[in-house]
Amino acid sequence: MTTANTTSFWEQGVFGQNLILGVTVGGITKALLILVAALIIARLVRAYLLNLSRSTKYVWIINEDTASTLHDMIVVIAIVYAFEALGVMAFKIGEVNISNILTGFLVFYFSYIFAKKSKDYMIMRSSTQNLPEVQVKAKLFYYLIVILAFFIALNIAGFTGRLTTIFAAAGITGIVLGFASQTVVANFISGIFMYFDKPLKIGDPVEVAGYSGIVHDIRILSTRIRTWDGVLVRIPNEKLFNSEIKNLMKYPARRVDITVGIAYKEDAGKAIEVIKKTLDEMPYVLAEPAPAVFVDNLGDSSVNISIRAWAPKEKWFDVRTQIVQRVKEALDREGIEIPFPQRVNWFPEPIRIKVEGERES
Repeated sequence: MTTANTTSFWEQGVFGQNLILGVTVGGITKALLILVAALIIARLVRAYLLNLSRSTKYVWIINEDTASTLHDMIVVIAIVYAFEALGVMAFKIGEVNISNILTGFLVFYFSYIFAKKSKDYMIMRSSTQNLPEVQVKAKLFYYLIVILAFFIALNIAGFTGRLTTIFAAAGITGIVLGFASQTVVANFISGIFMYFDKPLKIGDPVEVAGYSGIVHDIRILSTRIRTWDGVLVRIPNEKLFNSEIKNLMKYPARRVDITVGIAYKEDAGKAIEVIKKTLDEMPYVLAEPAPAVFVDNLGDSSVNISIRAWAPKEKWFDVRTQIVQRVKEALDREGIEIPFPQRVNWFPEPIRIKVEGERES
């Protein structure tokens, strides 16, 4: 009966000679080879990425910082395995090698650094016009890399199978946590849908979920709106996605709607001409589409004239306030009355009025 030789190559012959504290010649040789190979690979990777960064359009992800991060990660992980080859780290926590735990941690750490720098680089290189959309893309990229790195690190550390067992044993707790976190998951998924749907972006004036203001920030779980009176409102993305959203600056032009009432005795045609002339004199009132001025309805106390004029979205509020002021001034100059509400009261019997200073008969 023969037994298999389980002695490794690095433990045979001269390599198996013990130098000090259990460190063998084979261990030192293996550690040096790991370090030399890692240094060569790390420098080749860095040189390749630096050369590629000069020609690629994806410079936000392939740049000097990325090259340095990968170089450092390869070197540091090689140092860990070199110590393991020396036998310094040849012990376990439970059934997991300490070197695997450190390697998993290092992979996650350097991936986090890579994701953060790439996100910042993407935002830094974007133009002011595209900044809101780029910020959302950068955040999605960052979270995707961090999540992938987390699971890869668990696998490297050797926790994948054990975590599955733990999760199976904690099934009831998982169900409870699932119910507790369903809102978070719904907000996360809604945030992704919002990104692809693009109903709004940072800086847009909107009316949504009962609030009106400027979109201050769009995050994975929520969107923040600064209302017109300076209050910051956080709206969960699930609620936002299921709400009616009015984007007040989605298109380049926006219509101003104003109703002006004139007295019944006035000439409606003349009032319309005065208003049209006033609109023609305003530089920010667009000629196309042309303004529309017409009698809309006959009110209780006035003939109501509708004014519909288009203005650039950035000047909409200024144009609206100017139209109200200038139309009022123009009608006053032409002597066209804008009446107060009037009421006619009928009484079933004559009313006797006593005038002060007169005697009753």
